[in-house]
Amino acid sequence: MKIVISGGTGFLGRPLTDALAHDGHSIVVLTRGSSSNSATARRVTWQPDGTVGSWSSEIDGADVVINLNGESIGERRWSATQKQRILDSRVAATRSLVAAVRRSTAPPSVMVSGSAVGYYGPLDDQIATEHTPPGRDFLADVCVKWEAEANRALSPRTRVVCVRTGLPLARDGGALPRMLPPFWFGAGGPIGSGRQYWPWIHRQDWIDVVRFAIGNPQIVGPMNATAPNPVTNQAFARALGHAMHRPAFLPAPGFALKLLLGEMAEGLLLSGQRAIPAKAQQHGFKFAYETLDRALANLFGGSRSGGTP
Repeated sequence: MKIVISGGTGFLGRPLTDALAHDGHSIVVLTRGSSSNSATARRVTWQPDGTVGSWSSEIDGADVVINLNGESIGERRWSATQKQRILDSRVAATRSLVAAVRRSTAPPSVMVSGSAVGYYGPLDDQIATEHTPPGRDFLADVCVKWEAEANRALSPRTRVVCVRTGLPLARDGGALPRMLPPFWFGAGGPIGSGRQYWPWIHRQDWIDVVRFAIGNPQIVGPMNATAPNPVTNQAFARALGHAMHRPAFLPAPGFALKLLLGEMAEGLLLSGQRAIPAKAQQHGFKFAYETLDRALANLFGGSRSGGTP
């Protein structure tokens, strides 16, 4: 199959590109940077500004479009300008891809578009499935608008799957490497109350969820990409300390994080969602890493069964 990916050079997009190329697919990565080809993909320059350009010819006749484009939500403090950048980068890129899909004479059979479990807003211990309504905070608003834009590509010829990603775990990027320094120095522990749920997923399982969504024509609409056993932040810190052979009992006070990070602290660290992958499991997806202990053992050199991080 020909698969076109936006955001194919990022933390999730790069290994997904490699995996799909290894499966034998022809990969085109839409990039704002260099258009020089990689070993696994042909790169095409685009401008994800809400319009279409010459790059849109790659969409016409493609089998699959994967949309992972978007400003990182954790790189900078959430000023009004940064919040607008986070929203616009997702909506504009999705609008460009949707416009290209809608004008195609041979549109893709599926568009897989990124989203996040932030769609559900801050929850306590309530279990969140794909049927749970959206929250009302900033991240929920971003996800609602992001998914609404993607769903404009839905037609009798194109199904749309919005992958609501939790906390992807890998050693070479994402949130996990940023958590490690306090633990290495024996100062790790829970964040805030520690009672907030963190809906994690091993990155290899995330890749396989996307593969599964591509290959299963019955999957349409939102799909949680989270492990089936979300844990509280306190349990996460305990498991991480165990995997690293380090203590995990010194909490990071919530008020200090709010002073340091502002609104971002509440949105990313001090609240969470007990999201479960109900749709994936309903359709028979099997997770290689169902428990956090198993995932961390793989990432920190324990058991290496179940895939490569």
